[in-house]
Amino acid sequence: MKKSDTLPLHRVPKGSRVVIIDIPDGKSKDQLIRLGILKGEFVKCLERLPGGTIVIEKNRQEIAIGVTLAKTILVAHANTEILTQQSE
Repeated sequence: MKKSDTLPLHRVPKGSRVVIIDIPDGKSKDQLIRLGILKGEFVKCLERLPGGTIVIEKNRQEIAIGVTLAKTILVAHANTEILTQQSE
């Protein structure tokens, strides 16, 4: 996958289905892992709230992520990821 195919989670449009490409190290990573947000997981952007908070859905669970953390999570549109895997 090319770096140009990825974007930070805070830039994902509402309704988009994405795959997590990278998560930050440190305390943030520990918190995200506890919530089940790992590399390779598929999530859907349910809502973009005022102030930048992103609400995502993973396995019918809604998770709100602040804009500062969302900026550090790299994602790719799910269709792009699937096509890339199939062509390898």
